[in-house]
Amino acid sequence: MNAFERFEPRLQDAIVSRLGWSSLRPVQEFAAHALLDGNNAVILAPTAGGKTEAAIFPMLTQLMKNEPENVGLIYIAPIKALLNNQSGRIGEYAEMVGLKCFMWHGDVKQSQKNKFLKAPTDLLLTTPESLEVMLLSPRVPHLNLFKDFRVVIVDEVHALAGTDRGAHLMSVLERLVQNTKNDVQRIGLSATVGNPDYILSWLQGSSKRKGQVVDPPKIKSKKNIKIYLPETINGIALEASKQAYGKKSLFFCQSRSLAEKIAEQMQGGGTDVFVHHSSVSHEERKAAEDRFHHGSNTSIVCTSTLELGIDVGDLDLVLQANAPSTVSSFLQRLGRTGRRPGQISNTTFFCEEFEAVLQAVAIVELAKEHWVESAPQNNRCWPVLVHQVFALALQFGAISDERCWAALHIVPDLSGIIKPEFDALLDHLIENDFLFKSGGLLSLGDETERIFGRKNFMELYAVFTSPQLYKVKTNTGYVLGSLEQMFVDKLVAEMSSFLLSGRAWTVVHINHSDRTVRVEPAPRGKRPSWGGIVPQILGFVICQKAKEVIASDDEISYIDDRSRNSLKDIREDLGPLLKRSGINLQMEPERALWWTFAGGQINHTLKYGIEIQCDFKVIADNFKLKIESNGSSFEPLEKMIRNLSKKDYWEDSETVKLILQKLPEYRLSKFQQALPKQYAMEMISNMLLDVAGTIKFLIKLKC
Repeated sequence: MNAFERFEPRLQDAIVSRLGWSSLRPVQEFAAHALLDGNNAVILAPTAGGKTEAAIFPMLTQLMKNEPENVGLIYIAPIKALLNNQSGRIGEYAEMVGLKCFMWHGDVKQSQKNKFLKAPTDLLLTTPESLEVMLLSPRVPHLNLFKDFRVVIVDEVHALAGTDRGAHLMSVLERLVQNTKNDVQRIGLSATVGNPDYILSWLQGSSKRKGQVVDPPKIKSKKNIKIYLPETINGIALEASKQAYGKKSLFFCQSRSLAEKIAEQMQGGGTDVFVHHSSVSHEERKAAEDRFHHGSNTSIVCTSTLELGIDVGDLDLVLQANAPSTVSSFLQRLGRTGRRPGQISNTTFFCEEFEAVLQAVAIVELAKEHWVESAPQNNRCWPVLVHQVFALALQFGAISDERCWAALHIVPDLSGIIKPEFDALLDHLIENDFLFKSGGLLSLGDETERIFGRKNFMELYAVFTSPQLYKVKTNTGYVLGSLEQMFVDKLVAEMSSFLLSGRAWTVVHINHSDRTVRVEPAPRGKRPSWGGIVPQILGFVICQKAKEVIASDDEISYIDDRSRNSLKDIREDLGPLLKRSGINLQMEPERALWWTFAGGQINHTLKYGIEIQCDFKVIADNFKLKIESNGSSFEPLEKMIRNLSKKDYWEDSETVKLILQKLPEYRLSKFQQALPKQYAMEMISNMLLDVAGTIKFLIKLKC
């Protein structure tokens, strides 16, 4: 029996008559059998590959056979924009078989939410954070609402696994499934990822169902890739404007700052240019998406906000400033094109410097080899543990240590934290007034209320959000977007200028009490930088591929002449060194360059491992270590490096102590401030260092 025959007759009729389909795609055929057999599943397919229907159709069949009492299916998207985008399609599928659907997130009016609470729908579309809000809100009768909860579909699950947001989602899901008699069926929709079996295991959590990865054979298709080296922002904007003219394009940038600069430079080039990133207001982003749908000469300059499967209509070009940091991101962006018959998937890179060209080439070559990153694995997610302790205390008013531990230790992302460590965390939170204990029960303390209690604990609802945001308003009160407090603290009224929504603005007034920045249009002026100082960490495999490109004599057909000349120069300079085995050291009078091409984590591990042995100053990036001698001899350097290949060296308590003292105290989470110092530094260490990978790398070099 084929999958279509297993669908309810009413659904079969709707697929043929309403949608005009004559057959299912392979991914939909394989997924339907897996899901109708009752398995948990991760469904792999490229953007626009039919993943949504692959999950929804079988589940509609199940709901039609036995309609749920209140909410039976929850569809979760990582961002509101994707949720908004999918709601029409999923709503149509539900409606055509007589089921009802509702979307719940922060932008939905309370009056609509109240109607839903009075008459719950069969399907609920939401985000992880909104699901948390529903559990915490006294106005939401979640015990009744989710008592027959049967299935959860997590879209773009690869973007959540191994992250704080993913840990948060799994924590909320595990709390939610306690309210239902059902073993909730779990379905993840994902682009290609290196370790789908791990994502499936992670998503299953406490479910006892069998699991299956649905990964049908990929259809080969032609790709059009070009890499240019304009070298300046103005050159990038000029070349991009030429290529974008008369077409619809998405122009991806790696930072909000770069997106703003490029968008400003592209204005006046004959193409309608919009900016789309997390600090642009909802209204501005919606306007960009709407204009894009209906325009034919439009470019949206964006960050990763438009990477995750959001349908912006027919797309002609994907442009990329510099290079993304992963093959996965490149494939997501590439997959936005080539959807129309006869169209070829394409990406054009515009690079400021040759290092970005090298990074782009390495990513493209790995994609051609069908390699893609694995989702990260983390079973000691400290900030989410703190957040969930606070959330449980808020939800129940007061909660026992044992009930907290029982609810949280089963979460995959927290399973590596043992009970004594959990107890030590609670002691620290009590000692520092984040919690207080009375009658054996934990409640929120004064410090938690002071930091997170504003606007009915709004800051507590999301584990991943950035620090405090200030709204940016014009003199007429129009909201342009938002700025982080760290950025606002550097602004001076009547003097400072910055870019937002592709335009330059001068600060008129800053109101810290209601967190607003009033601005007026300005000519181009001083532009303070966005964002923090955490370095971009490239993976080991990408960097090794970059080394391979330099050491090779093979021609790269898709780069421009300037890139080709730069590649020729670096091959002549570094090629002979990189072809030699062992430690690739380039010695100079007062410094040594160690060309490891080992990636950011291993290079930072090497940096601190060397610095604690001597007075050398070491600067690490993704490709090399720059070791400055301060007049000392480099003779002991190779001996120091050999020390770093020994496991005993890294396990020595004094080594661990010295390295932790040297690590920069990056702010990686707003809940970091509530952690004991040792756990906060563990977070930073996990982000920046890779001891096991470093030892493996050095052993391979025969150090």
